[in-house]
Amino acid sequence: MLTKRIIPCLDIKEGRTVKGVNFVGLKDAGDPIELAQLYTKMGADELVFLDITASHEKRKTWIELVEKIARCLSIPFTVGGGISTVEDVARLLRAGADKIAINSAAVRQPQLIRELASKFGSQCVVVAIDAKLENGEWMVYTSGGRIKSEWRLLEWAKKAAELGAGEILFTSMDHDGTKDGFANSILALMSKQLSIPIIASGGAGKKSHFKDVFELGQADAALAASVFHFKEIAIPALKNYLDKNNILVRL
Repeated sequence: MLTKRIIPCLDIKEGRTVKGVNFVGLKDAGDPIELAQLYTKMGADELVFLDITASHEKRKTWIELVEKIARCLSIPFTVGGGISTVEDVARLLRAGADKIAINSAAVRQPQLIRELASKFGSQCVVVAIDAKLENGEWMVYTSGGRIKSEWRLLEWAKKAAELGAGEILFTSMDHDGTKDGFANSILALMSKQLSIPIIASGGAGKKSHFKDVFELGQADAALAASVFHFKEIAIPALKNYLDKNNILVRL
């Protein structure tokens, strides 16, 4: 049985870490390099860096910032934001990323997933999916949650897996920043239907939410931002709590 992973996320805007609720109302959450160093020391299993306005602003990820963060990490590092070509991925891997996350470009051009998996290996390709529940259907959004696509969540997640995605990073836009718990019902359904790991994002507010997302949501990893950035939950305390509740984690 694989250990469950705890993953802090750095949402980056204009070179700073930010966090909002339901993808809006962003506020400053600190220096990304200092936070990256802190999370490495605290025992995070991985770190995710998302340049959240790159796609919307039609520009590339902040490469210099990726390089600086990568230099101070000793844990796997996933980078996303504005990635749309093989060359983008090669540049980020050279800058120190271990994996890349693609979202908007994958929806626009699904074959990009296959191309990247073929070139760099599925283990390098994380397909990030932002979705919102509307009239009983989970619909996929792109451009940082600004544009609704034609895809339903489960259909798109299955397609991404078929094309070679190594992992799915699913963010519930309805749960994002609310601290009311993860979208466990749809996560469990996704987990049942997919054979690749699922990273759950959106809704972490207390330690029991992480226990629930692993037990009820059947997620392979849990990603969170504000509860870690603002020191509401310490990663070592969270892992000890999960361990005492029979959730297998790396201590």
